[in-house]
Amino acid sequence: MNATPVYLDHNATSPLRPVAYEAMVEALRMGGNPSSVHRSGRRARACIEGARGKVAALVGSLPAEVVFTSGGTEANNAVLTGSGRKRVLVSAVEHDSVRRVVPGAGVIPVDRDGVVDLAALERMLAASPEPALVSVMFANNETGVLQPVADIGRIVRAAGALFHCDAVQAGGKVAIDMHGLGIDYLSLSAHKLGGPPGVGALVLREGAPFSPDRVGGGQEGFRRAGTENVPGIAGFSAAAEAAVNGLDMADWRNRLESALCELAPAARVFGAGAPRLSNTSCISMPGVRAETQVMALDLAGICVSSGAACSSGKVGPSAVLEAMGVDLSESVTALRISFGWNTVFGDIERLIAAWRDLYVRVSQSDISRPQAA
Repeated sequence: MNATPVYLDHNATSPLRPVAYEAMVEALRMGGNPSSVHRSGRRARACIEGARGKVAALVGSLPAEVVFTSGGTEANNAVLTGSGRKRVLVSAVEHDSVRRVVPGAGVIPVDRDGVVDLAALERMLAASPEPALVSVMFANNETGVLQPVADIGRIVRAAGALFHCDAVQAGGKVAIDMHGLGIDYLSLSAHKLGGPPGVGALVLREGAPFSPDRVGGGQEGFRRAGTENVPGIAGFSAAAEAAVNGLDMADWRNRLESALCELAPAARVFGAGAPRLSNTSCISMPGVRAETQVMALDLAGICVSSGAACSSGKVGPSAVLEAMGVDLSESVTALRISFGWNTVFGDIERLIAAWRDLYVRVSQSDISRPQAA
């Protein structure tokens, strides 16, 4: 095994950028409570307000619209329970932090590429006069598929509904213009773009209804009580500034997918018919279960994942691929590969070689072959 590991699981967590680390160290040295009026407190407050501007620039919002949270899950939960709308519609491919928040939420179907059915959304909104909250992600965490956010915003606005967009996977990878796209609420997470874990943001369009889910102090404009995580916010800010130009890795992704499909013509790239994040590929290895692939590639020094990496390390059937109509026998062979800010082209070539070796070695093995449910 090569001494240097290859990390290709940026959609789970992108390693901390050096500039984010340095910003966090400086904030830790600085100290001070940002609610205090003395010198140290004012320095901490200035750090937070500077960060608010940089995060706002990442998504095309106003600084005052940014509310710092503990991450994307908190931001998603806060919107779905705090928008004031009891009627909620979510897409069938949302992250669990959206899908599992409101029992009985309406589920918007998607096509075989995982793209929201806009006609179905229009019908669902028209089916009841009750004002709704619609939650559709910007980019899928498993397939990288980009949703038609501008069209969704137009449909939602025409129906008098509110639009929440989980942009955790899109932030720092593609351009986002929150106001121009008609988004009322937007969720971000620092560790997906090279910032620290445990910090994120909920961006609230000015005037959008919102009731906080906690009380205590008046932090974040009375929208999220609790002393702010100044070092985390400083790291988030630095990562957001470094990621503001996004990622353009389509050539590398296409090279990878072309090579793997040439090695295994029956391999399938999920979501290939739709626009996708340039850093993400979700591809099957015919006849080889995903957990076998993840473990074997890890032994070869390559870190990838199967589906979403948010379930305590469990590997199970993908709800996203199920919503796309993928058979279970095929979905359990799906591997997610995601590049990031520190990926180099040699990493792609090492993955191709290791994938080839694994496929040749075990593709015919009864042990690794997916079993019928």
